[in-house]
Amino acid sequence: MSAKEKPITGTLVNIAMWMERRLHIVKIWNATAGHPIPKTSASWFYTFGSMTLLCFSIQIITGILLSLAYVPSAAEAYRSLEFLNFHVELGWLLRAMHYWGSNCMVIVMFLHMTQVFLWGAYKYPRELTWISGVVLLFLTLAIAFTGQVMRFDSDAFWGVGIGAAVLGRIPFIGGQLVSLLLGGAIIGSDTLSRFFAFHVFILPGCILALVSLHLRLVLLKGINDYPKPGIQVNRRTYDATYEEIIRKEGIPFFHGIDKDLVANGILLVVIVSLAIFVGPNGPGIPADPAVRISDARPDYPFLWIFAAAALAPHGSELLLFFVLPIIATLLLIGLPFYSNQGEKHFARRPIAILVVLLTYLGIGMLSYAGLTGPWSPQMEAWSGAPTKREFIQARTPLELQGALLFQNKQCRNCHALGGVGGRRGPDLSDIGTRMDEPLLVRQVIQGGGNMPAYGNNLSEQEVRALVSYLVSLRPPHTIPAQIPSRPEKTERVSTGEPAKQAQSGR
Repeated sequence: MSAKEKPITGTLVNIAMWMERRLHIVKIWNATAGHPIPKTSASWFYTFGSMTLLCFSIQIITGILLSLAYVPSAAEAYRSLEFLNFHVELGWLLRAMHYWGSNCMVIVMFLHMTQVFLWGAYKYPRELTWISGVVLLFLTLAIAFTGQVMRFDSDAFWGVGIGAAVLGRIPFIGGQLVSLLLGGAIIGSDTLSRFFAFHVFILPGCILALVSLHLRLVLLKGINDYPKPGIQVNRRTYDATYEEIIRKEGIPFFHGIDKDLVANGILLVVIVSLAIFVGPNGPGIPADPAVRISDARPDYPFLWIFAAAALAPHGSELLLFFVLPIIATLLLIGLPFYSNQGEKHFARRPIAILVVLLTYLGIGMLSYAGLTGPWSPQMEAWSGAPTKREFIQARTPLELQGALLFQNKQCRNCHALGGVGGRRGPDLSDIGTRMDEPLLVRQVIQGGGNMPAYGNNLSEQEVRALVSYLVSLRPPHTIPAQIPSRPEKTERVSTGEPAKQAQSGR
């Protein structure tokens, strides 16, 4: 070393020592990155926690950049997102990164909680670590939902409306909760402003605080050692056993992050690829309280809840939205207290495996139903679903008039013919073999089940033409449906016109 380099080196050393005496960087390093962990925990199964943290970091960075252009106003929110999509350089990519990062965060968070559950990492002495993770899961779902509202398109608008309707059913405090959520009697700028505050300030702040607590608990109580079949957790002996594992095969934390780096790199590639090749979500149809959207759907993490609500029997809302979530929350939070000791390895805990399989099977099936569910009409079917020839040819003029009514009155939006059309109601390709004319008249006029009544929307002649066409919908060489148990009585079609004539003096 030359004479000129020695003073420079000495100055740098003095600066480093000055910083060290005040910041204790070496001590912080030894307590975090140098923290000893079991060698067996440097596994691919232990990478989900850091992957969740990566997703949250992406959300923070992209969220800050999006907030520079986003306007949390009912009149400007939609326009500001379109401005980001089409006018800001790479604004669409920024929105897509934020959207797919949110979805991946929810998925990876679920996988992380599943791994912790199957590995028995919630048992002594990591009870608080598990509870903080459960709360973080709920906060992650909350921030994903409030993020959907930021689009303020029709999906977001009606999603908030449904959420408000659910909250309003809570006894005693439902009205106050709805007022707190909406900021008034209607869904508008005050509503969006409150959701913006939750999404940008309150929920991220809570998540940052709980992540700090969660990581602190991980450092204090250590990372769960890879469970081995037959090794029992005993509160009186576990601490000493864990210290012995660390003494014999412990490694510094930074020596075991190679798999985390690879897993996070793959996740980052997945998010970027989805952002580039799939793009951002919406905004869709602009929010308009005067226009009801029949096929509004939430984002992917909430499709299973949407499907459960759609498929649940009428009157079960209290059970679905309050009783079951409360029971599930109590079971999750109470898990480390009623299952605190004993076997950790999943191979020796068949009930735990069954719970995970049933949970993922239920969520998967409901999510699929949410994507493909037939409960929403196909609003374009009446104008875009052609009627096959076999349902038109060899019909009488009255039946052809009924076929035109069936199409023009938008019956095709809910009912299919030959598998083409909506699926909210049954396929009517062979309705003539199942219902006779009087029953069809009653069904059209009075409605029933999910079908509304059309007695005030169709004239007597239209009902006759429509029913004549429906009766003709049966396979060739088959007789019409006959209901012998019904009393012989002539059905009179009533559309309310006599009453109107009486009022007009005719």
